[in-house]
Amino acid sequence: MESSEVSLHEVRVYLTFVQNDGWMSARDVESMTDGVAYRTVRAHCAKLAKLGVLDQADVFPGHRYRLAKKARNSSYMQRLRQAVEVFGLATSG
Repeated sequence: MESSEVSLHEVRVYLTFVQNDGWMSARDVESMTDGVAYRTVRAHCAKLAKLGVLDQADVFPGHRYRLAKKARNSSYMQRLRQAVEVFGLATSG
């Protein structure tokens, strides 16, 4: 898969942050996404943080993430929103 493609699992991880305020661990996100494995959630959280979609806090025992208060990558955010529409997923945030 090319790095420019947005997967359904990545969109589900993104939507978890759109629909829930506050800091979450990858385990928290895993418990809120249907059928997305922990390792996949962890990888997508790290990717979205690197792209500026998520804020990342480095705390013990692991990272915490939240939707970035000020998006640093509006073009990728737009691609995620488009993927939400393409996959037919609803947002409540």
